[in-house]
Amino acid sequence: MNPNVDLDSNAEGPDHDAGSAAPAWGGARAALIAVNVLLFAEAAAMVAIVVWLIVDLVALEPSSWSTAIALTVLATIGALWIVAVAFASLRRAPLTRSAAIVWQVLQIAVAVGAFQGLFARPDVGWALLVPAIAVIGLLVWTPVRLAYTRSDAEVGTGDEGPRAG
Repeated sequence: MNPNVDLDSNAEGPDHDAGSAAPAWGGARAALIAVNVLLFAEAAAMVAIVVWLIVDLVALEPSSWSTAIALTVLATIGALWIVAVAFASLRRAPLTRSAAIVWQVLQIAVAVGAFQGLFARPDVGWALLVPAIAVIGLLVWTPVRLAYTRSDAEVGTGDEGPRAG
């Protein structure tokens, strides 16, 4: 987490200096909360899908066991990934942004598929597309992007000398 980012300030005026060490960004705290809420909602949805697939796998006779198991395994991997991303987002880990954006792009791809074809479900497509675009938009917004960066002091400049160990 970048301590130079002041999330409590709501002041950003025309005289705001973009190069200042402690920029004041209005709405950054609300944006970070929205990102976390959406990521946890997506994680909960994926966990629910995995539970549903497991129940279907046990209760029903799939036409192809290998496909049913593979789909369940892939959904489980996806659920674990988005749960990990959601919890990392609470700590504002820098790699969270890229992992969340990749998840949103995959979600957009599924949404596009839901809009077309013989079994099109526009309602599902919109339910996937709107939060994905919202999360991407929030994650690339400068105050949020800066909140996910680490300062040089946190990263280390490489001139600390040899480590004892």
